[in-house]
Amino acid sequence: MDFASLMSKEIAKARPQSPATDPSKKYLKRAEIEAERKAQYLAEQRAIEAEREAKLAQKRKREEEEAEANRAREEKRRKLAEESRRRREEQEAEEERARRKRLGLPELVKEKSEEVAEVDDIPDEELIEKLRARGEPIKLFGETHKQRLRRFRRLGVVMTTGPIPTSLELVDEKDMKVEAVPKDAEGRKYLFRQLASYFTMVLTEWEQALEKEKRDTFASKAAYNAMVQSKESMTPLFRKFEKGDIEDGILEPIVEIVKAAQERRYVDANDGYLRLSIGKAAWPIGVTMVGIHERSAREKLHESDKGHVMGDEVTRKYLQSIKRCLSFAQVRWPPEDIRQLMG
Repeated sequence: MDFASLMSKEIAKARPQSPATDPSKKYLKRAEIEAERKAQYLAEQRAIEAEREAKLAQKRKREEEEAEANRAREEKRRKLAEESRRRREEQEAEEERARRKRLGLPELVKEKSEEVAEVDDIPDEELIEKLRARGEPIKLFGETHKQRLRRFRRLGVVMTTGPIPTSLELVDEKDMKVEAVPKDAEGRKYLFRQLASYFTMVLTEWEQALEKEKRDTFASKAAYNAMVQSKESMTPLFRKFEKGDIEDGILEPIVEIVKAAQERRYVDANDGYLRLSIGKAAWPIGVTMVGIHERSAREKLHESDKGHVMGDEVTRKYLQSIKRCLSFAQVRWPPEDIRQLMG
């Protein structure tokens, strides 16, 4: 054997051979090499995919464990809050019993908790929306669904749909005509329903008119913002109608304004608004003080400001909203006498 054949044999031994390649073959087809390369590539991709699936499974397992731990913590926190509330109520009840015993008062009878019937149950999401619409907190500390539903039942009943949701039963348009402030309680309740119905009608017509004439202009946006602000400002007035705790000094002028507006006497209604907002209060005009000398009767300026109706921010806002409702009403329901148009 010559040197060339020996070198060829040694080189062939040192060259790596593919496991799929038959050593007896001296030559390989291109298709066989391509098939072998494809098989190796697919095996590598399967290994990478298996590794990715294993990582995702570990991640999902960690997330499930964390979620379970969070649920356990929330449940433990809820139980602790419930136990704390129960202990606080027991302590308050014990203190109340000791106080009544010390004062010689009879013991209070423990009220039985009324369970809410399942037929009257309300879904939690709908209950939260109803509480939010009434301006109430959607959930108190440690409060369960039954307690929240019981609190909603105590607040009042069904809210009417409209620009300002209210628990008052609205009357028809033919029954909205107001006359004077009645003295009896039933008459006052019906008067509050009439006022709420009238303002609801005006705000509804105002909103519909703006929706029809909605344009992308500065004036349209300003008018729409004024309407939205009026609804927000008149919400406390509706709450006063529901509770019936509005003062006669404000209720009587409002009834006078609404009565004149229903009769399309808008100038008279505006006069009633001015008497309510300004009244006979002393308003500073010009220079009120020069140096150390005061003008005569200057102390009356401060005497009348103490109890003035416009001193309260909430009252001032809903009175201004009533004035805006008058401005819209004279456009929507114009007067027969042109002299009754406000300026």
